[in-house]
Amino acid sequence: MRPELVRLFEAARVPRYTSYPTAPHFTPAIGPAEHAAWLEAVPVERPISLYLHVPFCRQLCWYCGCTTAISADPARPEAYAELLAAEIELVAAHLPERPRVAHLHWGGGTPSSVGPRAFLRLVERLRWRFRIEPGAEHAIELDPRFLEPEMVAALAEAGVNRASLGVQSFDPEVQAAINRIQPAARTLAVIDALRAAGIRRINVDLLYGLPRQTVESCRATVAELLPAAPDRVAIFGYAHLPSLKKHQRLIDEEALPGAVERVAQFEAMAEALEAAGYVPIGLDHFALPTDPMAQAATTGRLHRNFQGYTTDPAETLVGLGASAISSFREGYVQNLHELKPWRAAVREGRLPTARGLRLSPRDRLERELVERIMCAGVVDLEAVAARHGASLESCVVDRERLGELERLGIVERDGSVLRVPAAYRPLLRVVATVFDRYLRASPARHAVAV
Repeated sequence: MRPELVRLFEAARVPRYTSYPTAPHFTPAIGPAEHAAWLEAVPVERPISLYLHVPFCRQLCWYCGCTTAISADPARPEAYAELLAAEIELVAAHLPERPRVAHLHWGGGTPSSVGPRAFLRLVERLRWRFRIEPGAEHAIELDPRFLEPEMVAALAEAGVNRASLGVQSFDPEVQAAINRIQPAARTLAVIDALRAAGIRRINVDLLYGLPRQTVESCRATVAELLPAAPDRVAIFGYAHLPSLKKHQRLIDEEALPGAVERVAQFEAMAEALEAAGYVPIGLDHFALPTDPMAQAATTGRLHRNFQGYTTDPAETLVGLGASAISSFREGYVQNLHELKPWRAAVREGRLPTARGLRLSPRDRLERELVERIMCAGVVDLEAVAARHGASLESCVVDRERLGELERLGIVERDGSVLRVPAAYRPLLRVVATVFDRYLRASPARHAVAV
């Protein structure tokens, strides 16, 4: 992408759009009563999805933007797992019957920190309360540095069939700058161990924009990774928000690359992956052509939820654990962030709901517009408007920005169809803002646009 375009947007901060409206707009006006009512209204005829959040990590990574709790004491995540089982019971009691589950995802933190026995007990509880379909995707996020053979065996026994490994960078200088020492040999050995156990679908997460990171080191990381042939690779931009994540103040800001360098790093990794046969997907994902995500992108069935890009079409996503977000036909709810109040609510037999948002018809229209741009890079305004009983003119909120994007060639218009050329993939989030009526009124801090 041309440096002058990058510089034009380098000061912009925009949402990641893993939901719409985005989480900063959730309010305490939506609480446990709405959460219970929405659970009770879940349609029984279609599968739902489950997300379980385990916030514990053994070591603090300075770049991290997730909701985490650092502890080397295994008793803490084990105790958390017991309360997570209790929350499963609380939620299941509000559901009309045992729903079918087609997607199950464990995130964190480091979900494997609960240990093999507790993990298997939780999966048994889930199977008791939900009907996990044969062939359901059962995915988990893992830290290769702390994954032992006993846990690999437990994951396989539990039916996990996709593992997502955090790598970020194989450059030792970058690893030292972010407090995450992770030799490439260790990561590749973990991939081999997972596949040997029958967990053959492997995702890998990389980052660009890290301190001391260079275009050359980004290329080298991809080169070291390619022999393992992961099914999917995500390349996320590091979001430096030290005002929100105080531990990010440990990162040397002088060592962070600028916007032009950040985009060059992304493009270098993207080019290397595409040269190796990976299919570019949405903003920042790549998949082998045989992977379901590549096939979903090709056929227009790709979606975006709180876990990012997904093949999951479920309308209902039930989130469990501290800070987890649920999505219902009616709207969103989020659990309490802090562990202490979350624990108290579950122990008292209350849904640990902190806040949420009820979707309006206008929200649903804008949500589809944002999702289509983020997933496909193209949207037919007239078709989307017709599905929502809205006018074509009402689709675009920020016409001034859309006009600027068209003049710059970042957006091409053909009648009512807006398309973002492949060269401008890094700006998909910027394009999505033209549909976001909440953005200008929001005081929230978001990640940099490029």
